[in-house]
Amino acid sequence: MAKLKLQGKDLRKINYPEDRTIAIVIDVMHKHYKHYSLEDALKILEEILANPFEYTESEPLSKIANALIEYNIRLLRKGEKSHMTISEELLTDALQTESNEYFLRKDKLNYTSFGSINIEEGAIKQMETAMRLPVTVAGALMPDAHQGYGLPIGGVLATQNAVIPFGVGVDIGCRMCLSVFDINDKMLKAKEDFFKNTLKENTLFGAGREFAKTTVHEITDRKEFDENPLLKSLQFKAAKQLGSSGSGNHFVEFGIVEIKEVNNALGLAVGNYIGLLSHSGSRGLGATIANHYTKLAMQTCKLQNEAKHLAWLSLDTQEGMEYWLAMNLAGDYASACHHVIHDKIAKVLNEEPICRVENHHNFAWKEIHNGQELIVHRKGATPAGKNVLGIIPGSMTAPGYIVSGKGLEASLNSAAHGAGRRMSRSKAISSITMNDMKKLLKDHGVTLLGGGLDEAPQAYKDITKVMQAQTDLVDIVGAFYPKIVKMDQ
Repeated sequence: MAKLKLQGKDLRKINYPEDRTIAIVIDVMHKHYKHYSLEDALKILEEILANPFEYTESEPLSKIANALIEYNIRLLRKGEKSHMTISEELLTDALQTESNEYFLRKDKLNYTSFGSINIEEGAIKQMETAMRLPVTVAGALMPDAHQGYGLPIGGVLATQNAVIPFGVGVDIGCRMCLSVFDINDKMLKAKEDFFKNTLKENTLFGAGREFAKTTVHEITDRKEFDENPLLKSLQFKAAKQLGSSGSGNHFVEFGIVEIKEVNNALGLAVGNYIGLLSHSGSRGLGATIANHYTKLAMQTCKLQNEAKHLAWLSLDTQEGMEYWLAMNLAGDYASACHHVIHDKIAKVLNEEPICRVENHHNFAWKEIHNGQELIVHRKGATPAGKNVLGIIPGSMTAPGYIVSGKGLEASLNSAAHGAGRRMSRSKAISSITMNDMKKLLKDHGVTLLGGGLDEAPQAYKDITKVMQAQTDLVDIVGAFYPKIVKMDQ
């Protein structure tokens, strides 16, 4: 009986790849199928080529099958298409089981962008990458969007049973809080020194800053601190930082709240009031949680380089549930920080606020969309469900807005979280002078305590244009005009 004489050209004719697979095929077939005719041998090889996963347990053909699978995985890693009809889903599953590697969809899911004419290309590119994640279900991009890490600032992403730590952000629960006081707004000018000193003495700014005396609050006694060793190690620091505001773009400010509509969602009479507005997050607690679980996510969910910061944790895993509980604790802690600040200042004013509006804009929520429970990440985006109230700040010299959500599904019930940066911090410092900033502040009657050129009003987009781009997302209930602004030095 004649021996099989299989050559590389025979394999190339039936579309075997031009790599080491050919040598493996020839070796296996000549050793174990040497009495087969060329026709019969090629028929077997075509069947393996069509579905190598059916032969991974069949010796000695498993060597050929595994070589074909490895070849296709290499293509998948490089984002290249295979000429084979092998199932990409099976390839992805095989690789994930073996090495925790996940691959982006070749085509992004559609998403709605609001005010895209004013959104930088880097933010759009990041959003398009996020829309290619295998866990992504829906997304939207807000009109204040700009480039960040992983998900862009102003990005909204809905996923299936997965939470992305960098989709929430490092400052978990970063939020706005507005207290409105029934005080004549002219008092801000008449008693300016009093209001300035009130801010200085009842707030604390600066990275890592802590109070000498802690504020007693139920948040620091939450059971989560005892159930998670990481959180336990942060409990004392969290207590020392409760009621502080940190650095960067965080602020506490007095301003004028203007209500123009008679039947408004706040139930306030038309007129002007004094408002206390704060912006900050969960301090060292949130930052440590974010960094710890982002590292875990990147270890267990390996993605292509452009998407590595979008690594997720499944809520079916211990790590995923740990992060979810820690994130919610950090969000509640951020809220408590604002309440401590506002309560201290209200006590000094000897006034109770007649209303309070607040919202997170760095968080993830479980929500129902199109009948499906999803994890909705809002990284620099304001919840804007039907009739949900929120605050969208401008800059030191531009008004912020009290808004009521319209519940637009295309935006995943979201809106912008502010004016959004148009300059990076380094560009602002290099292109804006202190004299320019001081003149602008003076022209708008704003007193700045602390703050630097990196947060100059000129570094931000025009809030008017941002609001015009989201008329389908929110109704304006009232406006807030900053007058005395306290920030980090």
